[in-house]
Amino acid sequence: MNDNNIPDLKPEMMERFEEGFGIKAIIAALFIGFVMLPGAIYLGLITGGGLGGAAQWVTVILLVEIAKRSFVPLKKQEIYILYILAGAVAGGGTILGTAGLTIQGGAFGELIWRQYFIQSHYAHSFGIADKIPSWVVPPANSEAIFKRTFFDREWLKPIIIIIVFAFLIRITQFTLGYVMFRITSDREKLAFPMAPVASEGATALAEVSGKTESWRWRVFSISAMIGIIYGAFYVVIPTITGLLMTKPFQLIPIPWVDFTSQIGSKAPAAMFGFITDLGTILAGFVLPFWVVFGSLTSSILSQIVANPILYNAGIIKNWQPGMSVVPTSISVSMDFWINATIGGGICVGLIGIWKTITAMKKRKKTAEKEILPEGRGDYPIPIALGLWVISTICFIILTHILVPEFPVFIFILFGFVLTPFLSYTSARMYGITGVHTGVSFPLVREASFIFSGYKGAAIWFSPIPYFDVGGMSQAFKQLELTQTKFTSYYKAEFTALVIMLFCSFLFWSIIWHLSPIPSATYPYVQKMWPLNAITQSLWISTTLGESGSSYIIRAIKPFIFMSFAIGGIILNGILGILKVPTSFFYGLIGGVSMWPHSTIPLFAGALLGRFYFAKKFGAETWRRYTPIILAGYTCGVGLIGMVSIAVALIAKTIYQIIF
Repeated sequence: MNDNNIPDLKPEMMERFEEGFGIKAIIAALFIGFVMLPGAIYLGLITGGGLGGAAQWVTVILLVEIAKRSFVPLKKQEIYILYILAGAVAGGGTILGTAGLTIQGGAFGELIWRQYFIQSHYAHSFGIADKIPSWVVPPANSEAIFKRTFFDREWLKPIIIIIVFAFLIRITQFTLGYVMFRITSDREKLAFPMAPVASEGATALAEVSGKTESWRWRVFSISAMIGIIYGAFYVVIPTITGLLMTKPFQLIPIPWVDFTSQIGSKAPAAMFGFITDLGTILAGFVLPFWVVFGSLTSSILSQIVANPILYNAGIIKNWQPGMSVVPTSISVSMDFWINATIGGGICVGLIGIWKTITAMKKRKKTAEKEILPEGRGDYPIPIALGLWVISTICFIILTHILVPEFPVFIFILFGFVLTPFLSYTSARMYGITGVHTGVSFPLVREASFIFSGYKGAAIWFSPIPYFDVGGMSQAFKQLELTQTKFTSYYKAEFTALVIMLFCSFLFWSIIWHLSPIPSATYPYVQKMWPLNAITQSLWISTTLGESGSSYIIRAIKPFIFMSFAIGGIILNGILGILKVPTSFFYGLIGGVSMWPHSTIPLFAGALLGRFYFAKKFGAETWRRYTPIILAGYTCGVGLIGMVSIAVALIAKTIYQIIF
């Protein structure tokens, strides 16, 4: 039934797959690169969050409206390709994993972080600055850094390596990521609960483009208005007041309200607070209830209940009264919970491999033939694996040239054993919970550096072939839900890469030249980057010989993390016997490393959705509404955010010209 009031519940996978890439996608990529990217950079420096999905939806809506007025309807395949193009151009990332840092604004944001790090007090006090090679960043006293410009010969090597890395990582994503999708979606039939967020949003806008507006567009537009109203208080006020005052005024604290320092006298080392972004509550509508409940349970038990006990027992030693959530998180993680994270990753990985082997045996017994959707754009798995092997070999050769003293066999182990293992673990988490809940093997890379016998700092900045491409399984699932050919995705991503590299270089050069990064102009990075620099310095110092710190080495305790791994496997078996949903177990594992600041609002959203809205609208109807609500809200915040960011950039440029 479809009366434009009740969602059409017929399976959409009966439709045929179509091409989504064309001249419209190229125009969209240029628009994002030259209009949205500077806003993404600026917002990331001020609040720590980029435009992300907001830039994607803003771009799509603008192009849909232009196309509609030109009497050129857009298919949902074209709209979804526009969506991922926007994400590819305006997205962020870094190859410097140990800093725990994501930088918005494309590849050159990584170089901005490096110029700060080599000049930082921490790099000098730990004796690291003079050991960082020139292919990473120019020396701290160079003209290139003093003048704050990329237009200098000393940046040539770092820029070439960044570009080569960007191309090779995409080959790895499109090959190994595709294999992970085939395993988790086609064979294991995992649900991927967050995949419909983008696909339903694209479908809603396709209906608008075709002038057949239905319930999707109404839900999307109402949610967008909520985002605009909330964003006016959350983003606009601090951005505009930051132009007029030395310190921006925040009516709603960004990014969280933190009570950790206040409760420290009663509950030592406990963390408590909540994220102030309304989108976190809306995400609770979309995520599976039992995943959110499991995450909340383990987050509360570990970070609020267990931390004071561990502190009083003398296990948590580095926490000090008055610490806020960030230093508290670092201290409790290094003293104890880092081992739980490792153990959880091992547990999930082993369970996932066992379930895959079991599923394959069942398939052989039943002699089922795998039937792939016609026209989806699939290609043989052996070809995908072959291309992945070639890209991995290129990574190994590049890294060996940059750091010839480091043992090559460790690069081989990373590329051909740990990368697929980690990617599969991550892909299963996306397939079951909808998000990457932080379960991984975060210290395998670091431990190999420490115990390899290598002495120096270069290895910490090298592009070793150790990646998590499990998230690509969700990207391919979204392509499937929108009936978009996979080949459209490949074309769009490489087009976006070329545009992103140029625009990232251009706008980071301009913004860096306007004022130092970090500085009082950018409150988020001024507050957070020094903490990232401390973490980075602690890790690098472990491979500097006698002068290195042993703090990190002492934090890793094999007995504890293996106990967590074995305990997790036993717990999984017990919950299975009790018929507890599997998603609850994965929520428990992931929630150990999550702050209550995020799990509490997530659970509030889950409760509202399950026990109020689902009863009000009907469970199945509400299930179809939720991804569109989240997509619409993200779009609304982006619209109002772009207005304030544009004003801020213009004002700063005029100020520079006058003075």
